[in-house]
Amino acid sequence: MFRHLATTIRHRSTTNLRHQNNHYHRSARYKHPQAPNPPAPPKPPKAPQKPQTFTFHDVTWEDPYSWMSSLQDKVSMRHMDMYMEQEEKYTEAVMSETERLQTKLQSEMASRLNFDLSTPPVRWGPWLYYRRVEEGKQYPVLCRRLASLNEEFISHKSPSSGFDFTSGKKIEQKLLDYNQEAERFGGYAYEELSEISPDHKFLAYTMYDKDNDYFKLSVRNLNSGALCSKPHANRVSNLAWVKGGQALLYVITDENKRPYRIYCSMIGSTDEDVLLLEEQDENVYVNLRHTKDFHFVTVNTFSPTFSKVFLINAADPFSGMTLAWESEGIVHCILEHHQGYVYLFTDAAKNGQTIDNHYLLRSPVDSSSNPRIWENVFIDDENLVIEDVDFCKSHLVLITREGRNHRICSVALPLPDGKQAVHLRELQPYFLPLPKHVCNISPGPNYDYYSTTMRFTISSPVMPDAVVDYDLSNGKWNIVQQQNMLHERTRILYGTALSSAIAEKTTNVKFSSMNDAKSEDENLWNDLSEFYACEHHNVSSYDGAMVPLTIVYSRKNRKDNQSPGLLHGHGAYGEILDKRWRSELKSLLDRGWIIAYADVRGGGGGGKKWHHDGRRTKKQNSIRDYISCAKYLVEKEIVQENKLAGWGYSVGGLLVASAINCCPDLFRAAVLKVPFLDATNTLLYPILPLTAADYEEFGYPGDIDEFHAIRKFSPYDNIQKDALYPAVLVSSSFNTRFGVWEAAKWVARVREQTIYDPKHPILLNLMTDIVEENRYLQCKESAMETAFLIKAMDS
Repeated sequence: MFRHLATTIRHRSTTNLRHQNNHYHRSARYKHPQAPNPPAPPKPPKAPQKPQTFTFHDVTWEDPYSWMSSLQDKVSMRHMDMYMEQEEKYTEAVMSETERLQTKLQSEMASRLNFDLSTPPVRWGPWLYYRRVEEGKQYPVLCRRLASLNEEFISHKSPSSGFDFTSGKKIEQKLLDYNQEAERFGGYAYEELSEISPDHKFLAYTMYDKDNDYFKLSVRNLNSGALCSKPHANRVSNLAWVKGGQALLYVITDENKRPYRIYCSMIGSTDEDVLLLEEQDENVYVNLRHTKDFHFVTVNTFSPTFSKVFLINAADPFSGMTLAWESEGIVHCILEHHQGYVYLFTDAAKNGQTIDNHYLLRSPVDSSSNPRIWENVFIDDENLVIEDVDFCKSHLVLITREGRNHRICSVALPLPDGKQAVHLRELQPYFLPLPKHVCNISPGPNYDYYSTTMRFTISSPVMPDAVVDYDLSNGKWNIVQQQNMLHERTRILYGTALSSAIAEKTTNVKFSSMNDAKSEDENLWNDLSEFYACEHHNVSSYDGAMVPLTIVYSRKNRKDNQSPGLLHGHGAYGEILDKRWRSELKSLLDRGWIIAYADVRGGGGGGKKWHHDGRRTKKQNSIRDYISCAKYLVEKEIVQENKLAGWGYSVGGLLVASAINCCPDLFRAAVLKVPFLDATNTLLYPILPLTAADYEEFGYPGDIDEFHAIRKFSPYDNIQKDALYPAVLVSSSFNTRFGVWEAAKWVARVREQTIYDPKHPILLNLMTDIVEENRYLQCKESAMETAFLIKAMDS
């Protein structure tokens, strides 16, 4: 603006002067001042090349950037530091023209953050447990208060109701201040495990020690607040309380992060911790958990060839382990105990035949048969998929799926004693109310085995996550936490203290029948479908497989065949693609963008076959599914041609980068967050430890067929030469499962081998470790990514 103003003033002054002196310089010709040339676009840094040759299975290849992963080579690491500094400056220079946009986006996103940072209290026994962030502090405090005194300090004042923390401090007990933990661990507080003892006297938890790259176990006395003298173990991966809280079982990992030893520590004793199990086979992994009634601890051991579940009597952990179940291969198996029966939820093969989904078995706990005899609880129903189960003393709760419809139902316990499996409908299940467009249902902590209230988080692409308490005894339900995006604030309700209107409506909802499980008032859910549409499509992939595609857009701002689009993908480990409402995406939706989610093979939601058809030698199916969905969006004119961007996180980055390698002209831009890009070298020469599940997912390079498949889908090894790639923002961190060198190597090779165009920059953004813990830094990162996408579409 100032440049234009100066030019205008200069133009007028010169013109006036010419008229005044016209009779002196009649032959002179006025020349308009030339507009200054736009500044030259910044040039990307060029990484040093130090070619190294590798040979495997008679295949030889050269890697000019392998030095970037030489963590033990001090010279290489100095070069890496210098190169990362250049990348940082280049990214800042390219994005400098979007600074005002980034500030605006960050302000938008920050305004949508939950200002009340307390988690909804979890009832367990006489206590309500919760975490809250104190003003001016970075990390939360774990607290509890007696439920019997809670009602006295409930506030019913508008605009929100809840616990009055100011006057209620007298009944609040601070159990653990994570700000103080950060002081113990070098300014960084990241907790992985946290288990309160069943007698509510102790807290066992693990904190990440960044300097040593492992999790450290501590046990704290909740009455005194002091740390117990033992156990103080390093590299801890699992915990389980036994003997009513008098002893703790824990698992430690070896140097390669393989869980392999189980110890028992008597709290308050000076005796050495007792080794209960050691798996010396480097292919065998161990984990443990307690049953919800604390009667048993289950020990799972698994390898690529077998899976086993053992039982430990929690009252006498030194009495040994009893084999309860075993199967071939790596399978999912959770064992629970309920009133004389052990229940097993698994996806193991039946009679040698692979099963596509999970099923539920049970067996008397005192069964003397060897091997133990298991009976099916339900008759197989191909139209009803059981995604998850949860138990309390009085009810069994099932999370089910019929096609794309997710539901929750409860069944009264105990189940009939008959030996025959039954249809679910014979047990008179009650289906609990849910909103529209549910994409995921996650069980809450549900610690209290004796409570009839169970908590679930309900997710939807067009509704902020709702934390809901369902009382299984009478059908009453309460939304205990959900952000209200329309008012840009959070509604948090504590215990039974609801605003009167909501309480009247929600607590009078009757049990739903099999065919009618809708809420009486859908507006209670803070559903945004009035403003944002959610559509489901089925896309035919290259081989005829039908790939689910979910599309979200603003009803007000979408423009037919003129909208830019962002396509998310993941497709690995059988994990369901995260399609939850994310408030930062509102900034794109309100600017007319289409947000799409491709549930490609390799991911979850379609059974075991859907997962297996997108892994190892079949990984190309995932990539081709994603490309099919991208083409569908453009061909059906849902997204404007040349206005499609891709988005992938972690292994989703491999998916999107591979799709770009195949069809670089299909995408205008892409965002890859902490991506897995150098599959060949990572699987052959892992710098960070990999697990059996990683090799099961992407392949064992020792197998020649799987090695060639890895070479074919590895993004780093398949960059198209002399092609014009889309603009790509790659974000990584030194504190990530896939090292920053993977991102740096891919960026350097893309720049080296493809056509350079300053309108299609390839950027490397190095995030700080603390971003994961700081919501405002998350906003800053999201604002940068969003600004990058908008800039790429407008260029």
